[in-house]
Amino acid sequence: MPFPATHPALDRALADRGYAEPTPVQEAVLEGDHSGADLLVSAQTGSGKTVAFGLAAAPTLLGEAERFGKADKPLALVIAPTRELALQVATELTWLYAGTDAKLGTCVGGMDARKEARALGWGTHIVIGTPGRLKDHIDRGNLDLSQLKLVVLDEADEMLDMGFREDLEFILDQSPAERRTLLFSATIARDIALMAKRYQRDAVRIDTTNKSQPHGDIEYRAMRIAPNQIEHAVVNVLRFFEAPGALVFCSTRESVKHLQAALRERGFQSVGLSGELSQRERTDALQALRDGQARVCVATDVAARGLDLPDLGLVIHAELPVNRATLLHRSGRTGRAGKKGVSVLLVPNPKRRRAEMLLSSAGVEASWDAAPGADAIRAQDEARLIAGSIFDESVTDEDFALAKRLMAERTPEEIACAFIRLQRAKMPAPEELTDPGERPARRERGDADTAWPTERLQPHEVVWFRADVGRNSAPRPADPKWLIPVICRLGGVTKRQIGSIRTFAHETRFEIARDAVDAFQSTLAAARKPEITVSPSEAPDGAYEARPKRPFVKKPYAPRAESEAVGGEDARPAWKAKKPAFRPDTGAAPAEDRKPWKAKGSPKTNGKLRGNAPFKGGAPKPRAEGAPAPARSKPPFRKGPKPQKRAG
Repeated sequence: MPFPATHPALDRALADRGYAEPTPVQEAVLEGDHSGADLLVSAQTGSGKTVAFGLAAAPTLLGEAERFGKADKPLALVIAPTRELALQVATELTWLYAGTDAKLGTCVGGMDARKEARALGWGTHIVIGTPGRLKDHIDRGNLDLSQLKLVVLDEADEMLDMGFREDLEFILDQSPAERRTLLFSATIARDIALMAKRYQRDAVRIDTTNKSQPHGDIEYRAMRIAPNQIEHAVVNVLRFFEAPGALVFCSTRESVKHLQAALRERGFQSVGLSGELSQRERTDALQALRDGQARVCVATDVAARGLDLPDLGLVIHAELPVNRATLLHRSGRTGRAGKKGVSVLLVPNPKRRRAEMLLSSAGVEASWDAAPGADAIRAQDEARLIAGSIFDESVTDEDFALAKRLMAERTPEEIACAFIRLQRAKMPAPEELTDPGERPARRERGDADTAWPTERLQPHEVVWFRADVGRNSAPRPADPKWLIPVICRLGGVTKRQIGSIRTFAHETRFEIARDAVDAFQSTLAAARKPEITVSPSEAPDGAYEARPKRPFVKKPYAPRAESEAVGGEDARPAWKAKKPAFRPDTGAAPAEDRKPWKAKGSPKTNGKLRGNAPFKGGAPKPRAEGAPAPARSKPPFRKGPKPQKRAG
């Protein structure tokens, strides 16, 4: 359906931009009589929310007028969580309101605050900013919200997650109570609902999300990789898909710097984006990606929300996201405005279960496969070369004349080989990867068929290797607690593929499953700065003496034989029988075998032994005449240093 008429100037702007029909969220906002009502809208990322609230704001800001009047105090305020999203919203509203003489201003962190203050002093119609900078301008008296007619909260759930609740409440409390409030969020959580109830009046609830499918235009693919081959896997995925624009997500700033430098070294036109960069550096990076000067952007989750990058056909999760919301928002950077996109999760084998739980909680169906190897990439390159669009371009007379000259001087085979070499020189070389293989089926309680195998690897199923660390090695002796993870990381194997480990004084020998030896050795050869040195070895002496090892079986309790019991069949066993007491003719145990406090002649005094009887107070008893004084066992305690003898 075509766009419904909203405002003549906005209709012309949409037609100039090539907007033929509205997206579901735009259609839901424009249909019905919502021109003066508050809106609480939840929509999928990349669904055109910016244009939606720009169109919804026109009746409130312009009414029947064709253009805005003289700019003074702002009439509309748009609040976004990040600088990039705020600047992107400002760009979208600039072309949408270009025919209305609207004057827009931005207030975002990282920009010149004095320049923003001067622009606010000259007058604006619409202000777009981030919560922290907007609050700062209000505190300084640069931003007056007394004439505000409309407030838009874009990505409200993200602003609450980032800790902007107090700033948002301060800004909303400063605005007029009769304003119109539009709240847009990917999800309507409890905090969002409470904020809407407090700051909106009879809001119209609009939900355009599809609960059964998070995003129909995004294809999710999970790829198995070895733990130490993440960097090589990113290179191969970029080469396999050859998307015009790609976004690679990492968890930390250090990972972004390392991966971006590695991709640039391999020949990719890449930029980095993280929170430690200045605003100018972040803007330049995004502009390079939009202009086509860079093909890959390596970023932290600062780029996971709100960014609209054209021709972004691929998102790579080099490190798994922390939760389902981050997964969906990262992936939502592609597949926007009806375009198709691919979201690839690189999953090391030890994190397979976590990735499965993450996809399940997000309601996403992903196809599992190994990361593309060098052979698959070469086959893909050949298919692209044969069906390339370069053969469909028009040929000029000058090109045709040069082609005839080449055909006269060179054979067709020579010309074709030279063309192939030129095409391959433009593309980075693929990396060799090892497939860690599928993990065994998950164990279910009581299901013996799907349980983990309890038998150890047999001698014909393993190959021995040697590590140059032992129990006497310095500075760190060999310990299976850290040695097994190191072997798994360096060799790309799992704990199930490691057999026996024998630790000696200066070396350690261990077994690797025979079917994983080739991949283990190739992964070891590609490892950079390994913690240990591993080489093939022979089995140590006596390695197979104790085999086969029986699995542990808990035996039921069996009572001891009658011959081992004391006092008959029903009596307790001999090892639990009481020790018989020694009783002489008197029938009592000797005094020396009794406890001292139970011996005869040692009665208790006030609950304690006689020697520890409490002091009852009173004057000391008088000593009989002529009786000697009691001898002291040791001199009385003196505080301080020992007195010195006086000389002379």
